[in-house]
Amino acid sequence: MWKYILKRLLMMVFVVLGVAIVIFSIMYFVPGNPAEIILGATATDEQIAAMEHELGLDKPYLAQLGDYLVNTFLRGDLGRSYQSKISVAQELMTMFPRTLIIAACSIVLTALIGIPLGIIAATHQGKWPDYAAVVLSLVGISIPGFWLALMLVNWLSAGLKILPLYGITGAPFADWQYYVIPVISNSVVGISMIARQCRVDVLEVIRADYVTTARAKGVSNHNTTFKHIMPNALIPLITSLGSTFATSLGGTVVTESIFVIPGIGLYMTNAIGRLDYPAVRGGVVMLAVAFSFVMLAVDLIYAFVDPRIKAQYEGK
Repeated sequence: MWKYILKRLLMMVFVVLGVAIVIFSIMYFVPGNPAEIILGATATDEQIAAMEHELGLDKPYLAQLGDYLVNTFLRGDLGRSYQSKISVAQELMTMFPRTLIIAACSIVLTALIGIPLGIIAATHQGKWPDYAAVVLSLVGISIPGFWLALMLVNWLSAGLKILPLYGITGAPFADWQYYVIPVISNSVVGISMIARQCRVDVLEVIRADYVTTARAKGVSNHNTTFKHIMPNALIPLITSLGSTFATSLGGTVVTESIFVIPGIGLYMTNAIGRLDYPAVRGGVVMLAVAFSFVMLAVDLIYAFVDPRIKAQYEGK
């Protein structure tokens, strides 16, 4: 098992390195000049050239790439934001907990609602609970996230006034009420996808011979579902939940923008508009690291769910 973990960690280094090179290249070739944005429209050519030299933007592509990789992976320095002049690593560590809260709460809500909904649909195939679950899933997938967020704000905040409109004024874990609507709006699509995935997986396992044998022996439906069906249907669900969680870490841009939550999504959105290269590159690298660790955790969870997979890992 430890050999497998070490091998995955080594692979993660190359994955993050590749992501860093790609995002550096994208930001390098994107149209626009950060020096002009920093100095404003009234800056002279001499001032712009001096700013480019100060930021190192006048160097060739390979020289800039080499400096960036050395600073990022050997010195652990993500640079300073062009706009705030603050360390990008410091800003990301301040904002990451808010994004993590939204993603974690969203995936918990997704699992708590999506999995039971899928189980109910599969165990009542061809009946009204199945049709209702399928219709709800289709509606949930079809609803645009930004529209749902605005509707929830209009209903729960502006209308009923039971939740705040937007923004976070204190520490990440203090203003929990500000996360309720963002988490709900961020979970609807995930709930719909997991419900459909769970329905398909459970239906596939239900037809297996060992389930038929268990029912023939008189095992109750409850025990058949949770002792025979779900352990075998969990593998693809774990993959889907892990991917959804990892994607949520970098996919809360719309949610954070609508609710003005100072997380990584909003931070990177503002940085892209201002061509703040260090902020964008640092945010992407941090999300790549987080995504890699989530995928590693998913693989390790496999080992606890299925002993056969654990035996394969121990053999590597």
